[in-house]
Amino acid sequence: MRTLTGTLVSATAVAGILVGSLAGASSSFAATEAATKPTAKSAASAEAVSPLAVDNHGLSTPEARNVQCWLMDNWGYPGPLNGQLGTESWKAIQRFLQADWGYPGPINGVPEFSTDRALLTFLTAEYGYPGPIDGVWGPSATVAFKRFAAWCAGAC
Repeated sequence: MRTLTGTLVSATAVAGILVGSLAGASSSFAATEAATKPTAKSAASAEAVSPLAVDNHGLSTPEARNVQCWLMDNWGYPGPLNGQLGTESWKAIQRFLQADWGYPGPINGVPEFSTDRALLTFLTAEYGYPGPIDGVWGPSATVAFKRFAAWCAGAC
């Protein structure tokens, strides 16, 4: 009888611990999800302040620095001359493309489809990009962009 009572007490204790753990776990999961689930406002705020990752479109750091020198001299790039084409570099590129090469989008520093399409139009006309002008960046576009970067070396 004593063994049976000990076994029942042990089983009851284990069941109580499991029930308590599960109850606590479910409420902690719910709290975690609610606390970490972004709202539209918090997502927009985070997006507005987070910097764009560097996108050199295939250029080396020295080549991208050449482009930045040219952008600084001609299109309001504020620096730094670090060879990292980030948000401010792409804003200056977009200003150039909007003024002369049909870029229709916002000056937001994001090198997306319409930025690439206008840049490809420029590279076709001036730096031997063979096409197509479809807004899709590929190896031929990188080669033409490198030619442009070499020309920009005169600005540094």
